[in-house]
Amino acid sequence: MLNVQRKNLGTVSLLNLDGKLVIGETDLLRDVVQTLPSTTSVTLDLANVTLVDAHGLGVLLHLREEAEARDMRFELMNVGYHLREVFRMTHLDAVFHMRAGVEFLRPAATADRTPVAA
Repeated sequence: MLNVQRKNLGTVSLLNLDGKLVIGETDLLRDVVQTLPSTTSVTLDLANVTLVDAHGLGVLLHLREEAEARDMRFELMNVGYHLREVFRMTHLDAVFHMRAGVEFLRPAATADRTPVAA
């Protein structure tokens, strides 16, 4: 099961994903991204994503397109070695902007945490 937790950090929406980004598990992520408040950027934290299949990659591409159509920047954060290799082998590492979590850190007191799924 894929869990998504949204944190609003000013004009940035940070989505912490936990689980597998695979066929049958992506509807919640799609719903969360489509209902985001007006922000300048959406960042998906993949630190706790254990598996991404072809369907999951397609969903990420679709969400990126939707975000850009709404004039939002779309980024991936904390992409582990194995997931980074999947992006490299599929040449999607050239499509997605990926960053390390330390580049994004802000004081925890500024985060408005909204759980989306348990």
